[in-house]
Amino acid sequence: MKESNTLLSPNKIGSIPGIEVGKQFFSRAEMVAVGFNSHWLNGIDCITREDKEGSSGYNLPIAVVIVMSGQYEDDLDNSEDVIYTGQGGNKLTGNRRQFRDQVLEKGNLGLKNSMEQCVPVRVVRGHECKSSYVGKVYTYDGLYKVVNYWSERGVSGFYVYKFRLKRLEGQPLLTTDQVQFAGGQVPKSASDLRGLVCEDISDGQENVPIPATNLVDDPPFAPTGFTYCNSIQVSERVKLPVKSLGCNCSGNCAYSKTCFCATLNGSNLPYVHRDGGRLIEPKAVVYECGPNCGCGPGCVNRISQRGIKYQLEVYRTPRKGWAVRSWDYIPSGAPVCEYIGKLMKTDDVDAIPENNYIFDIDCLQTMKGLDGRERRLGSVCIPSSENDDDKDIVPEFCIDAGPTGNVARFINHSCQPNLFVQCVLSTHHDIKQARVVLFAADNIPPMKELTYDYGYALNSVVGPDGEIKQLLCYCGAAVCRKRLF
Repeated sequence: MKESNTLLSPNKIGSIPGIEVGKQFFSRAEMVAVGFNSHWLNGIDCITREDKEGSSGYNLPIAVVIVMSGQYEDDLDNSEDVIYTGQGGNKLTGNRRQFRDQVLEKGNLGLKNSMEQCVPVRVVRGHECKSSYVGKVYTYDGLYKVVNYWSERGVSGFYVYKFRLKRLEGQPLLTTDQVQFAGGQVPKSASDLRGLVCEDISDGQENVPIPATNLVDDPPFAPTGFTYCNSIQVSERVKLPVKSLGCNCSGNCAYSKTCFCATLNGSNLPYVHRDGGRLIEPKAVVYECGPNCGCGPGCVNRISQRGIKYQLEVYRTPRKGWAVRSWDYIPSGAPVCEYIGKLMKTDDVDAIPENNYIFDIDCLQTMKGLDGRERRLGSVCIPSSENDDDKDIVPEFCIDAGPTGNVARFINHSCQPNLFVQCVLSTHHDIKQARVVLFAADNIPPMKELTYDYGYALNSVVGPDGEIKQLLCYCGAAVCRKRLF
């Protein structure tokens, strides 16, 4: 691509058109292809004296990109404020230790010149990622300015250059905000966490322990006031539907054209096997294989029934209470968790004051695109509604995760979420009691907060006194509505 002059935006200063904060690359070569970076290995990318076009008026070289991926033992990453080790004297393909002093040339000189000429630097962070073909994923975290530099004796006894960079204000929220890793690594166990207040909030009920951390409150405390459960509890006033008929497949539903469950999904299975199973696209409803199906537990059409497989963490935030993030990279379309609590009639919870953990099972409303919901029809089998008058359709059932629930109760709202809600039918086919499962709407890097849109319409919540209630939104998204409801 270089030889044919087909690279995009080569050696551009500042932002690259079309590449927003949070953009992910699955190799450094991808960054080279779009002109984001000009070298597949160097941690500092510069406009040099051979690249004078578009850089006239500057004292060259100037640095325009740095990649932080654990290549230097002296790096210190506090997200908004970075201490970056200069280049040189390091065994990049070996044990990463310094073997000689660094000098003020090439990329080091470029960072110094960028500081003196107020040239912004694009910062990319690399994380280990088993699903990436190079073992890492690289996330663009925005523009930084170099504010200081110095030379000091490093960990290995050789002199290294240090550059302090601060993130420019007015940018979207940092994708890898509140990163708690050293040298580009996410925590490997709960013992690596600062502010640990609970080693596993599920008390062993989930496939993977879910730790909780609190670096906000003094003294710190753990999540309380609920009982953890990993399966739906049913109210005495709720009658469960009859179990549905199943497919006659054997082992795995590989041949979708002959699978009964596939025909309900529009003659094609809704999932692909890649990365442990991913939903191809959001649907009005997903029909999964259930207890009366002939296929086994390894069937791809049972993906959301296998429990939590990603390493999640519940952590305290300054303004939004508890939140959830993943230590693992989550690919788009992957199921993250089901919203678990007590299945109840909506009429029974209306009288419960200040319960913020009620999830209306509003699959019918989504199908019909009511109350501002995004309509998802597709080519699935849509069950007939007992009431064809749209304006009279209200959710009959809900899930109350207040007194009892799982990790989903801690996932916050965002006006620009990275999860989406998907109604799933597996045991039965009653859309009014569909399972509520949260799927990844995009590729989600490690340590990024997990969020979904709570779906409130503005001015839709009325208090006991008949007055409209309002709640401010602190999601921080560029398209934030400023109010949750």
